[in-house]
Amino acid sequence: MATHEFEPTRFHGTFGRHAPVLTVADGDTIRTWTVDAAGRNADGHALADGANPLTGPFHVDGAEPGDRLRVRILEVTPNRSYGFGRASLARNVVDPEAVADLEHEPANDGAAWHVDPVAGTATLTRPHGPLAGLTLPWAPMLGCLGVAPADGEAVSSATSGRHGGNMDVRRLGPGAVATFPVFVPGAALFFGDAHALQGDGEISGTGIEISADVRVTVEVQKGRPPIVWPRGEDAEGRFTMGNARPLDQATQHATTEMLRWLREETGLGPAEAGLFLSQTARYEIGNVFDPAYTMVCRVPHDAWALLPRGGTA
Repeated sequence: MATHEFEPTRFHGTFGRHAPVLTVADGDTIRTWTVDAAGRNADGHALADGANPLTGPFHVDGAEPGDRLRVRILEVTPNRSYGFGRASLARNVVDPEAVADLEHEPANDGAAWHVDPVAGTATLTRPHGPLAGLTLPWAPMLGCLGVAPADGEAVSSATSGRHGGNMDVRRLGPGAVATFPVFVPGAALFFGDAHALQGDGEISGTGIEISADVRVTVEVQKGRPPIVWPRGEDAEGRFTMGNARPLDQATQHATTEMLRWLREETGLGPAEAGLFLSQTARYEIGNVFDPAYTMVCRVPHDAWALLPRGGTA
C-alpha cells in the first residue's frame, strides 16, 4: 500500500475515459491538489478553462466493470486564503415573482471570503454591507467526485449521474467514504470543485469556491452485488446519492439504492426494509442548481445497528 504524490499539469471538464494521469494499486493513497471551480490554483493562477476542472483520472489496477470503488477521503484542506462565490440565490430556488428582486440586489456582483486555515473559518470581505465580517466555521468538501461513466460516455463536470460527478454533497469531506459502481477498467477516478463551506442544495450555484490539497485512499471491492447509485458513509450514518431531474426522480434513485443496501446486509424483504426505512430515513439535498439534482437518503448509524444481520455484503 503506497502513497503517491501527484502534481497535476492538466485538468478535465468531463468525467470520461481520458488517458490516466497516474496508475495506483488497490489500497494505495493519492496525495494531490485541485484547482478551484474557475480553474485557479493555490497561487491564484488560471491553469484551466471552464467550470469545475477535474484532477485525474487515476487508474486503479484491478478495478473492473461490476466492481465497486471505495474512496476514503482523508484530507480536503483549502490551500489559499481567498474564496469566492455568488452573493444571491439561484433563480430556480425561489418563487418566480421573487426573481426580479434577486437580480437587482446590489450584492449581485459576487461574494469574497477570507479563509483562515489555522482558525478553520471563512470571513466575508465583500459585499461591504451589513454582513461584512460575518465569520463561519469551515467544513471543506469535494463538490465533484466520481468515476468514468459507462459506454464511452463523457459527462460534464457541471452535472452528475450514476458515476457520481458534480453532486455537491456537503458530507463528502474528510472522514467520509464514497463508493461508486465501476464501469470501465481502472475505474478512472476524478475529483475537484472543492468548497471551504456550502449549505445543502448549493442554492446560489456555488459554495465558497477554493483550491485545495486532497488526500484519498482507494479500495476495490470484488464479489459484491453491483451497486447502481453512489453510496457513502460518515461519522453520522450511511447514505445513498441519487442524481436526476426532476427532484422526485433523484429521490427515487436514492431511496431505491438505500433499499438495495438494506436488503444486501440484512436479508430483509422489500416490505420489511421499507417499514424500517420509512421511520429512520433522513433526506438531504446535495444540489438543486445543476442540470441533474442530487438527493441524499441517509440512515443514522444508531438506527442501522438495530438491524438483523444475514445479507450478502
